[in-house]
Amino acid sequence: MPKRPKKPCAYPGCPKLTDGRYYEEHKKLMDERYNRYERPYKSEERYGAEWRRVRNLYIKAHPLCEECLKEGRYMAAELVHHIKPINDGGTNTDDNLMSLCASCHGRIHAERGDRWHNKGR
Repeated sequence: MPKRPKKPCAYPGCPKLTDGRYYEEHKKLMDERYNRYERPYKSEERYGAEWRRVRNLYIKAHPLCEECLKEGRYMAAELVHHIKPINDGGTNTDDNLMSLCASCHGRIHAERGDRWHNKGR
């Protein structure tokens, strides 16, 4: 059977021909990019049944956003946030948790710079 003709590399600006989608040197770059920015992580691997139990108990005990309450606003809490992240040695104890609305949760992570894959930049 004849071999398929080579096609241009899909990497922007690369004129090289390849059998696959990307030329060898660009394949590794694009795999890293996909794993870092586009691949969804499985929440079950990071947060299991134990976390759901803790989260549900905490949100029942603290139904209002704790950040909004500091500013005198009454907003329903939608999320439970780890003050010190699990990756940095935080725990699921009440003193490391706070209930937040989605807006405050997003703001906190944006200010910390640990979302959208820009940690340490």
